[in-house]
Amino acid sequence: MKNISFYMLSSFFLFLFGFIMILLGLNFLYLDKIYLFDWEFVSVNSLLMTLTLIFDWMSMFFCGCVFFISSMVVLYSHIYMMDDMNKSRFLYLVLMFIFSMFMMIMSPNLISILIGWDGLGLVSYCLVIYFQNYKSYSAGMLTILTNRIGDVAILLSIAWMMNYGSWHFFYYLSIFDDWIIYMMFLIVLAGFTKSAQIPFSSWLPAAMAAPTPVSALVHSSTLVTAGVYLLIRFSDLLYMSNCNFFLILSMMTMFMSGLGANFEFDLKKIIALSTLSQLGLMMTILFMGFPYLSYFHLLTHAFFKALLFLCSGLIIHVMNNTQDIRFMGGLSGQLPFTLTCFFISNLSLCGFPYLSGFYSKDLILEIMTLNNSNFYIYLFMYLSVGLTSSYTMRLFYYLMFTSPVSYSCQNFSEDKFMNISMIFLVFMSIMSGSIISWLIFSTPIFLVMSFFMKIMSLIMVIVGAILGYELSIFYNYISLMFIKTYNISFFLSSMWFMPSLSTFNLSSIFFSYSNNLNDNLEVGWGEFIFSKLSFFFLVVLSKYTQFFYYNNLKIYMFSFFLFMFMFLVY
Repeated sequence: MKNISFYMLSSFFLFLFGFIMILLGLNFLYLDKIYLFDWEFVSVNSLLMTLTLIFDWMSMFFCGCVFFISSMVVLYSHIYMMDDMNKSRFLYLVLMFIFSMFMMIMSPNLISILIGWDGLGLVSYCLVIYFQNYKSYSAGMLTILTNRIGDVAILLSIAWMMNYGSWHFFYYLSIFDDWIIYMMFLIVLAGFTKSAQIPFSSWLPAAMAAPTPVSALVHSSTLVTAGVYLLIRFSDLLYMSNCNFFLILSMMTMFMSGLGANFEFDLKKIIALSTLSQLGLMMTILFMGFPYLSYFHLLTHAFFKALLFLCSGLIIHVMNNTQDIRFMGGLSGQLPFTLTCFFISNLSLCGFPYLSGFYSKDLILEIMTLNNSNFYIYLFMYLSVGLTSSYTMRLFYYLMFTSPVSYSCQNFSEDKFMNISMIFLVFMSIMSGSIISWLIFSTPIFLVMSFFMKIMSLIMVIVGAILGYELSIFYNYISLMFIKTYNISFFLSSMWFMPSLSTFNLSSIFFSYSNNLNDNLEVGWGEFIFSKLSFFFLVVLSKYTQFFYYNNLKIYMFSFFLFMFMFLVY
């Protein structure tokens, strides 16, 4: 009972903190204020090591959204993890994760960003390997090794910023010289690894080995959006150079994940690839030069994607932990409320008019249309929107329209705590888009376009939905489309062989080289010089002080006689 009440208590306080932060964010936005809290803990010549927190409307809104979603996820976990033996550990890990995210969001200083950034990587590894089986360990290893690349990039950025005298990157965003361009590449590398852009995309679907509440929190609003948020903060620096290469990479991520989701049968992996697609969209519009639009989509996406994960978690929960969508037919009769929430969040993801996703996605597509982009970018953006509605329709078909094949079902029950968390997220999935757009854009955005271009996004959504239905539908005596074109399907569903390139193709040369370095440096010379010599020095010092302590009377007498003898001789 103690653990259960602690879940409820954590959920209540997280919701309260989220509400306070949203109110503070509204105040800072209205008064146009920024507060900086600076704690200097060491000073070397002109270089100051400080822990700094920034309170402005952007960090407050993002933090409030993270806390809202966290409170709902913790409330949901109260039932989802009820029979788990280590539910206390799970809660502590989730709270540590939220604290790391808070540190990362609130930092305008690379030192304090690193605390949150490293905390996110470490705790996400602990959460991915939570179930402690072979698959979880493999997924956790892929996750943490990919994220370490970004951590190293942040560490190198910290070393590089010593050339400027401070780690407050806010002061140096307007400087563009030969030094700062390397800094920009390091920050983009860090953002790409954390937000799983090409070529680091393979870890995000693998991280689905974690419990579903973790996926709802980590892969909707926190870990994967940390990279986007970092690049939004550094956006002034990015726009001083040509970002077309990064733009193409993020756009290919969006397209690749949308294609992959249409060939996947694991429910959680489909939603993970959907998250990857939306991250690609955020990165694309960010590199086009619209950081506020990217931020707007980041907030709206967090709510409906968290809801999508929570609904899928409940579906998996009552299906006796089966994740294959081919076994989930006719669920609308048994789980009406969950499927309704699932339907709303999926429509919001597709950009259905007047749901939250519509406000951000439609605006992004229209501004991209008016941005004088080339045909390649234009085509891939709209194709990605079509692919989104295609895999959404495929999910609806397998979960609702097919005949019930749910042989693995034990009991169909919708718990009230799970439903409460979903109700709040449904409300936010419907309302957050319009509310946030009214708040963060001071003047209403009104884009004048031709009728066909204006409804182009709606046309692509409808065409994608029809295509998704036609490719998923199963006729008797007719082979499925993906069986006819198996090789192409295999290539598209395997994320363009990225997981294989990330794992199996690691050369033995690198492994043997790292092993030699470990033997010679870490447990060799490094151990001998730093660990053993310092230990030896401490032993000698302690023996000397011990000798002095035991023989102090003799030493005092001897020193007294010696002093008297010198005095008499003098």
